[in-house]
Amino acid sequence: MTCIVYSDDYLLHTNEQHPEHAGRLTAIMDYLKKLPFYEKLVLTEPRKATEEEIEKVHSHEMVERAKRVGWLDMDTYTNEYSYEVAKLAAGGVLTACRTVEERGGNAFALVRPPGHHATSIRSMGFCVFNNVAIAGNMLAEMGKRVLIFDHDVHHGNGTQDVFYERRDVMYQSIHLYPHYPGTGSISEVGEGEGEGYTVNVPLPHGAGDECVNEILDEILIPVAHQFAPDFILVSAGFDSHHADHLGGLSLSVNMYGEMIRKFSTVQPRIVCSLEGGYNLECLPKGVASELGVLCNMPVIFKDNAAGRECNDVVKKLKDVMKEYWEL
Repeated sequence: MTCIVYSDDYLLHTNEQHPEHAGRLTAIMDYLKKLPFYEKLVLTEPRKATEEEIEKVHSHEMVERAKRVGWLDMDTYTNEYSYEVAKLAAGGVLTACRTVEERGGNAFALVRPPGHHATSIRSMGFCVFNNVAIAGNMLAEMGKRVLIFDHDVHHGNGTQDVFYERRDVMYQSIHLYPHYPGTGSISEVGEGEGEGYTVNVPLPHGAGDECVNEILDEILIPVAHQFAPDFILVSAGFDSHHADHLGGLSLSVNMYGEMIRKFSTVQPRIVCSLEGGYNLECLPKGVASELGVLCNMPVIFKDNAAGRECNDVVKKLKDVMKEYWEL
């Protein structure tokens, strides 16, 4: 069973002058409804996360600030609906995780606003609450070992911040570097009990499918197998596509499905949560690529992109990670 968590209420948080607007979800849903596997998907209504659930990851002061209407930082807007919609976004990923835990299968939470930049004390980078971190923390409290894989073009500094000193949740990220928000170097591996449980892959401008496949096969998937997660959460950002105007990497649409396929060999219980992706032609196809793999009806797109090699990144990351894992 593959469920998609979605609500029209996610469209209420919007600013048409901003890259992260309601049209992103409208484009995704309109596209998915035309695909042959759409009838196989189980459409699931989200619930709102409670303030208690949110404050297990975020400070009370941050939650109170999120209730304001205006701008939480120079990139992150709110309107009169945003606070409740942000709770629904966090709750959407919680709903997806509970559904997979209780009924099996996998899920894609088509939520917004996105979350992976929100730290424990600060909303930022289009993100109000950290949806994936809130869900990861819930699963960890249930005794699950959780792997979070983030393929957004921007490093998920917020998710890293939440779990940096923990070993029950592993964070793996591929991202353009240097780039916003400035974090995500190879040397950021975690601290204390969490040392070795943060795996950052800083990719050079123009890195594409060949590079990411090598990173997955040589490092991320072997480390994931050794970590042996009970659950995989995917921060699914599609601004790493070669045609995204906020990007800088060169992934094809098909690469998104391939990443999900490879991680499903580690653990089939996968929940994807929408993060970035701002090209309204490519974004729906990226989501479809992942959903096609999740529901075992893969879709292959005509979408070729020439990407540069990143052998230096592979070697440097191996040298760092082999201190913690067998590589």
